[in-house]
Amino acid sequence: MTSESPGRVVLLTASHRVAPGLLSWPAWQALHSADRVLCPDEHHPQLPYLREAGVAVEHAPPTAEELVEACAGGRTVLLLASGEGDRRLTDGLARLAGSGRVAMPELELLPGSYDLPGARLLDLVQVMDRVRRECPWTSAQTHEGLVKYAIEEAYELVEAIEDEDRTALREELGDVLLQVVFHARIAEEDPEEPFSVDDVAGTLVEKLIHRHPHVFGDATAETPEDVHAHWQRTKAVEKRRESVTDGVPLGQPGLALAAKLAGRARAAGLDVDLPADGGVGYELLALAARAEAAGVDPETALRAAARTYRDAIRAAEGL
Repeated sequence: MTSESPGRVVLLTASHRVAPGLLSWPAWQALHSADRVLCPDEHHPQLPYLREAGVAVEHAPPTAEELVEACAGGRTVLLLASGEGDRRLTDGLARLAGSGRVAMPELELLPGSYDLPGARLLDLVQVMDRVRRECPWTSAQTHEGLVKYAIEEAYELVEAIEDEDRTALREELGDVLLQVVFHARIAEEDPEEPFSVDDVAGTLVEKLIHRHPHVFGDATAETPEDVHAHWQRTKAVEKRRESVTDGVPLGQPGLALAAKLAGRARAAGLDVDLPADGGVGYELLALAARAEAAGVDPETALRAAARTYRDAIRAAEGL
């Protein structure tokens, strides 16, 4: 290694989604003032635009030692990072810095653009696409095979919410989102009816706009109840449902199912007597209907009681 002035490394995280005309001014300054601009990814979407703008970019995946050497003599090397980063390079730089035997260049992390909210979702789609193509386990998965994971992740999200664990909440939301992106990626491969995550998102956007005319149209809604009533009316028209019970998934947990049916009947103004024959199931049905009418989710209430019961059991065990 040389003993000259160690220079500077600028790690530019230029978004794949933003054309150079929208790059930040500091990013443009760094690109034009650098002695060398390197890009390990020869397919980086920014490359054609940068070259068109007169920025000389070298396709070079340098090692940590080569990058440090390139900065010798006070030179500045800008590295255009890929969306997935380069763990090998960053680990190598950390190893050199920790050795104490190398004069390390100044390291600067420079955002090339300021993404709009939700922009990292595009990174997620890109990574999911690559994992689907290259991972043996992921590439073999089907919608049917992933069902159990969707259910598990949903319950883990519920647990994080009930535990008021913000760290777990953030992680579990990501795991639920992964299920959506994973299924959408698999759906692209269907030979007869393919659709993509963009189709999923587009359908959702249309649904949200259509069902919120008080936000995007001329309708008015003064209370949450007004919004809910309009939502239900719109869904009935959209799906051409004959019964208020249509669309209620019968496979959901029993208390949730009972409360959902009771809520649909109540919202429709239907006066339907609860069936009763003295069995425990009918007693639970009545309790679920009573809870729903009082604005209480019976599943949540029962889980809270069960958690208290669990704590009592552990206390009795001396734990």
